[in-house]
Amino acid sequence: VQLQASGGGLVQPGGSLRLSCAASGSIFSINVMGWYRQAPGKQRELVAAITSGGRTNYADSVKGRFTISRDNVKNTVYLQMNSLKPEDTAVYYCKADIDSGSYYLGYWGQGTLVTVSS
Repeated sequence: VQLQASGGGLVQPGGSLRLSCAASGSIFSINVMGWYRQAPGKQRELVAAITSGGRTNYADSVKGRFTISRDNVKNTVYLQMNSLKPEDTAVYYCKADIDSGSYYLGYWGQGTLVTVSS
């Protein structure tokens, strides 16, 4: 099983970016999918998560600005980030709880860098 994240880059404050993360390999089902971020010198934190049924959860710092969604057919999770701020600068990682036929395990993507700067 692999998670491939994409969509990071450099954006000005107030701008938008859309991250994508596709899961591939031997997948029977996917439970929770989420995005985490880690800024320099800080611990990794949860940004947003979504269940297979579409229930979402957001960090307070991104509520109203970020939207998480998923395509269960494509095994892909998205993070639409609007009104970006310099403090959103971080490496963003996707994570998915995947059942490959036995039990659920957590898998991480490789990370994609988001830089918000003028």
